[in-house]
Amino acid sequence: MKPFFLLMLCALQAINLFAQPMPYLDKQSTRTRMMVDGKPFLMLAGELGNSSSSSARYMRPIWSDLKKMHLNSVLIPAYWEMIEPEEGKFNFELIDSMIMGARSRHLKIVFLWFGSWKNSMSCYAPQWVKENQQRFPRARMHDGSPVEILTPFSNENLEADINAFTAFMQHIKDTDKDRTVIMIQVENEIGMIPDARDYCDLAERAFNEQVPAGLLKLGNKKQGSWEEVFGKGLQTDELFMAWHFAQYTGKVAEAGKSIYNLPMYVNAALIRQGYKPGQYPSAGPLPHLIDIWKAAAPSIDLFSPDIYFRNFTEWAARYDLPGNPLFIPEVGNTQSMAQAFYAFGKHNAIGYSPFSIESVSDPATNQICRAYSLLEQLSPLILENQGTGTMQGFLLDSALQVVKIRLGKYLFTVKHEYSWAYAIKTEGETPRNGGLIIMLGPDEFVIAGTGVIVTFESVADKSLAGIGTLDEVQYLDGKWIYGRRMNGDQSHQGRHMHLPGGDFTMQKVNLYLYK
Repeated sequence: MKPFFLLMLCALQAINLFAQPMPYLDKQSTRTRMMVDGKPFLMLAGELGNSSSSSARYMRPIWSDLKKMHLNSVLIPAYWEMIEPEEGKFNFELIDSMIMGARSRHLKIVFLWFGSWKNSMSCYAPQWVKENQQRFPRARMHDGSPVEILTPFSNENLEADINAFTAFMQHIKDTDKDRTVIMIQVENEIGMIPDARDYCDLAERAFNEQVPAGLLKLGNKKQGSWEEVFGKGLQTDELFMAWHFAQYTGKVAEAGKSIYNLPMYVNAALIRQGYKPGQYPSAGPLPHLIDIWKAAAPSIDLFSPDIYFRNFTEWAARYDLPGNPLFIPEVGNTQSMAQAFYAFGKHNAIGYSPFSIESVSDPATNQICRAYSLLEQLSPLILENQGTGTMQGFLLDSALQVVKIRLGKYLFTVKHEYSWAYAIKTEGETPRNGGLIIMLGPDEFVIAGTGVIVTFESVADKSLAGIGTLDEVQYLDGKWIYGRRMNGDQSHQGRHMHLPGGDFTMQKVNLYLYK
């Protein structure tokens, strides 16, 4: 081969080192979409348990199970203690094995940086950090006793975290040529506990300094210390810690982005009802503190809730904010997957992720598999309809609950299937059922989910809405595949649509008006 052609081949190979464009968040006025490999991407994800990714051998049989559940992405812890076991000496073998394992199954990765804090504590800091408390000081309680939390007021703590995180990001940039890694979580469930604020010497000094100018608009004075501006109390303590946790985390993220500019987010441990600051991990990116976090950490792209509480709809709504697209990185893996349909349909969520995904039994048949199999089909339609007013989600917990949804000229009344006199009842608690509706045309809709009864009427006048056709469907490669025509008993003699509980299915309905 002539030298010229050798040079051309090398040049083409160099251009192709990164086979795909960078992942990024495409922020528009009515929606934000995750862009992966140059296309909109709906994260059907699962998060590994805290220790699972510490062993490549442990993970080997898990990759195929993740694919069986129809995941397209997986949230994987990256451990500071294992990446930098000795100061300045880095080992990325484990990171490489995770990337290779995911890539072999065509899965994308969101790495979770377990650095300075994980569930408030600093348990993932390397031993050389933990042992040298003079250089790497801890937070302290009101009585002066230390807690297993690196104080955010120490520059040594911050610089050590930044050094490890930037080395980690540089390694991903240098080695992940296929763009398997699409996003980074910076730290994990940050918060101060069991006191509302840190009382170490560095924190006490900062507490008595002037409040940063950017926060003075929240108080009643033009200058002063934290208590002088905001008053004495737990709320001031939490506000103080939120500002400093956010600044620290924002600097870590900013340093990482300067190396490799992937989207980055911070997750929040939520508040149990009636708990006060210090009784929960205080000062994380909670709804009442998100403005503080945005001001102190502008390098963070979004703030996300880990929702383990029953009031899922309330928490989802509180994080679906202008400039903060909803991403749910953690939910209990036994919670109803109807929540995923609701989050995508109602709140234009960019992703959903049950926790400890590898511990769920029967990966080829469990509810996560069945829900994600359907959402995988619907993803192109969901992405197309986000932010357009042509899609809605619903979630139902009881036979008494009713949801009214208006799309175009039709009003949809959605009830739990237990509300239907002919529905088969089971013992125990009413299951959480739900789904989403997508408007395909003026009279055509697809409704997907589990365990609901849907009836139809006109919104314009007293006309009634009848079912023209009702079909079981699949949506594969952009085409509708038709199954049974649902009529007679299956549609209550043309009076409603029924999506049975215990599975996730969809039906396509054509409606018409009559008087």
